[in-house]
Amino acid sequence: MSLKVIRDGLLEKRSGGLLQLWKKKRCVLTEEGVRLHNCKSAAAGGGGGGGDAPSSAWSSKAKELPFERMETVDCVEYKRGLVYFTVVMASGQEIDFRCPQDCTLWNAEIALALVRFKNHQAMQASRKRHLHTAHLGSTGEDEEL
Repeated sequence: MSLKVIRDGLLEKRSGGLLQLWKKKRCVLTEEGVRLHNCKSAAAGGGGGGGDAPSSAWSSKAKELPFERMETVDCVEYKRGLVYFTVVMASGQEIDFRCPQDCTLWNAEIALALVRFKNHQAMQASRKRHLHTAHLGSTGEDEEL
């Protein structure tokens, strides 16, 4: 099944290492989550926000951040023309990102896609419960109209 790509562009992610450096990532936002591709070379792209870099400049291996394991997008801060935000996973892991303020805000795009995903899950669960209880024998005879 091919996933619909909502947004594809550049973001910077803070590394989890001792130095916590900011590293450029190609971010692909889909209906199911976020995929982060590593930059293969230092010359692979500019500014961290909008433009597309040649596909050969990006690793085909990606880190997946699926919405089913994502809790929220928060800690939005605006500093020196950049937007800083944190993706919080169900495990408690926090992943920090930043992008230029003048482009479409990635934090809002990810948060909206996460809400859509969670709402879709809730609707499916509700339908399953409804179908399950209807199937268990509600004949409708004892219900008032």
